[in-house]
Amino acid sequence: MTNAANSNPRIYVACLAAYNSGYLHGAWIDADQDADEIRDEIAAMLARSPVKDAEEYAIHDHEGFEGGTIGEYASIETVARMGAFIAEHGALGAGLLAQFIGDIDRAEAALQDCYHGQFASLADFMEEVTAESVTIPEALRYYVDWEAMARDAEMSGEFFTIETARDEVHVFSSR
Repeated sequence: MTNAANSNPRIYVACLAAYNSGYLHGAWIDADQDADEIRDEIAAMLARSPVKDAEEYAIHDHEGFEGGTIGEYASIETVARMGAFIAEHGALGAGLLAQFIGDIDRAEAALQDCYHGQFASLADFMEEVTAESVTIPEALRYYVDWEAMARDAEMSGEFFTIETARDEVHVFSSR
């Protein structure tokens, strides 16, 4: 698989009539378009098949979805939703799909309801959220171990992060 940051999400759709007859015939199709447009491209690929009256297809490969799973017979609506989500949110969208193993509904809900923002690290987030809720006396500030707090919060399942670049961590609550 390629990195979503380096390529658009796309699928390789193969003609099953050709495949079963010993031919490799298919097309790479951008997944970040409307489901009807994807279906039109599939129909055009089938029309060019070396086997007459080809009607059936399967998704034999995909790229740009990161950890998102695209099954051989995934619905075109799901492929289009995932493609649009990654196209809109880039590496963050791909990371969320990987976090939720391709569950687009959970990925969208996390982004809408559980997102706390981008930080250099989870420790930086913990320091900021603590400073917003509690006044830490200046004399004690240097004794607080933000890294340990971040590690505990992540290990307890309270928060998870999606790292999209060096010093670019997106923080989510795990509600």
